[in-house]
Amino acid sequence: MAKNVAESPLERNNLASLDNKLAMAKRCSHEGVIAGAKAAVVATIATAIPTMASVRMLPWARANLNHTAQALIITTVAGAAYFIVADKTVLATARRNSFGQISNNEA
Repeated sequence: MAKNVAESPLERNNLASLDNKLAMAKRCSHEGVIAGAKAAVVATIATAIPTMASVRMLPWARANLNHTAQALIITTVAGAAYFIVADKTVLATARRNSFGQISNNEA
């Protein structure tokens, strides 16, 4: 069986455009992952310190927050920070790139 080979310049241009869009999407998602990971690290530290301090100092927290509850509090905040920041970063990057394409196409 013969492969489908792009013969016309229009088809080659379309494939190049598709490859460009795919590369841009990968770059946007990679930026989101990096930003989300940074936010998760900061959120973990910012949550772990007061959680551990409250368990040591407050009688209610000492009696009611076992190790599992402490881990759940910290990981919930870290996960939420990751997804919120990653989503906002991907959307901002995609928006910035889409505006760049519009201005490039008009010029």
